[in-house]
Amino acid sequence: MYKRLIILAVTFAFMFSVLYMRIYVIVRNDDYIETGKNQGVYKLTVGNTNGNIYDRNYNKLINNQTNYYAVINPTSSATEEILPAVTDKDEFYSQLVYGSPFVCQVNCSEFESDDITVFEIPERYGDNQLAQHIIGYVQDGKGVSGIEAAYDDFLRSNVQKNTVTYSIDGQGTVLQGLNKEIEADDEMTAGVVLTIDKYIQAICELVGKKIEKGAIVVMDIRTGDILGMASFPSYSVENLEEAVNNKNSPLIDRCLYSYNVGSIFKLITAQAAFAQGINEDFSYNCTGYTEIDGQVFKCHDLSGHGVQNMTEAMTNSCNTYFIELAKHIDNQLFRETAEKMGFGMSIPLASGITASGGNLQSLDDLSLPAEKANFSFGQGKLMASPVQICTFTAAIANEGKLFVPRLVKGITNNGETIVNEEQIKYTQVLDRNTAFRLQDLMIAAVNNNENSNARPRNAYAAGKTSTAQTGRFGTDETEICHGWITGYFPVSEPKYAVTVLCEDGGYGNDCAAPIFKEIAERITDIYK
Repeated sequence: MYKRLIILAVTFAFMFSVLYMRIYVIVRNDDYIETGKNQGVYKLTVGNTNGNIYDRNYNKLINNQTNYYAVINPTSSATEEILPAVTDKDEFYSQLVYGSPFVCQVNCSEFESDDITVFEIPERYGDNQLAQHIIGYVQDGKGVSGIEAAYDDFLRSNVQKNTVTYSIDGQGTVLQGLNKEIEADDEMTAGVVLTIDKYIQAICELVGKKIEKGAIVVMDIRTGDILGMASFPSYSVENLEEAVNNKNSPLIDRCLYSYNVGSIFKLITAQAAFAQGINEDFSYNCTGYTEIDGQVFKCHDLSGHGVQNMTEAMTNSCNTYFIELAKHIDNQLFRETAEKMGFGMSIPLASGITASGGNLQSLDDLSLPAEKANFSFGQGKLMASPVQICTFTAAIANEGKLFVPRLVKGITNNGETIVNEEQIKYTQVLDRNTAFRLQDLMIAAVNNNENSNARPRNAYAAGKTSTAQTGRFGTDETEICHGWITGYFPVSEPKYAVTVLCEDGGYGNDCAAPIFKEIAERITDIYK
């Protein structure tokens, strides 16, 4: 009997020791300690602001509009005071029934009750959001297009948030008499810095509202920086379903898509002719049409332009002149000239943001006389994006430097300086003399043409229009054409290259040239 009692006592002692050690481990474990601390705590987070997207001058393109959000401990007096300021009363009442603190949007920031705490929170996107196609958007906390997607990890890793913490009882009711704890992060400064100029972008979008479908690109010819890049129609993040169902496809960025080019390519034909040793005195008698291998090519002036030199033919945009000129240009030289100026090559601007390389005829294509004829005035298989066209225009304007276009300058942590700025790169593709000769042709095309709609009132500009055939026809059997213009200003000291595309817009001088003119005028007004 005594022996059994000893065994039982030892067993109880052992079990007690094990239990004691387990309790000791629990008491000393940090996770359990933290859990214990939080059992009487109720924390609300108000607003998660991710990294900014800035223009070239550190102006915010997002997070620049704010709304007021209140954390309310729903006492009767606090509820009575806040109710007139609540913006969504249905949502407010649905939260009120639980009796615990909650967040609601309000239209003012001043309240007397200590049970109401108000924060001014940035909204990611504003009304009539600027540069929507460039910025893109976020869905379910992840960037899915534009810069939001290209820099998703960086933008989402930078977070500004505000919290209010209450002490509560076992029923979740706030314990009165105990102070709430408020934590507010500093204003978000980290972000991605673009080359875009906020005011030039706004000009592009304002003037471009006249375009049903199309694109505008503005480039700094001295650096290749894209100052404005707008696609039409635009869209709202608040109405993505509507955008998806819109027949004009507003979600696509037309600045990056390739289109039939048309007569602006005559500048490349002229450049190749110069390389071949042909000068501006080369003359040809336009009768309104020409025949190549049994195929008739018509000039837009069916009565013919008569005898013209190169400058006159560029001013008149005479197709048959450039068909004749191309006959005297070596095929390989012709194609290499276009390739050297960026045709046929895609342009990456950021991860997932690439301007299409379009299509450049092969040497086999150019061995066919009719295809070479099409090539000479920018038709046939030739296609290019507005970014490509603006890039080669800038090269002509800046004395032959073909810059690699930049859309992103780099990232910033403090909203004032850039970390690891993207370097400016260029290739010398023209000698200065050839660039000046091409400039003269563009100057003549705008200023020697009394019918040109591209002449700004406050700046001297140069340019070339296109009416690019698409091979598609409307219900009235009229061929659908893209209207283009590409040019630069001011002529005396070139700074800006501008390309305008009016998709399915008709004649370039009618739809695109007036847009170019107004953009040049407005930019000149603010940056004299």
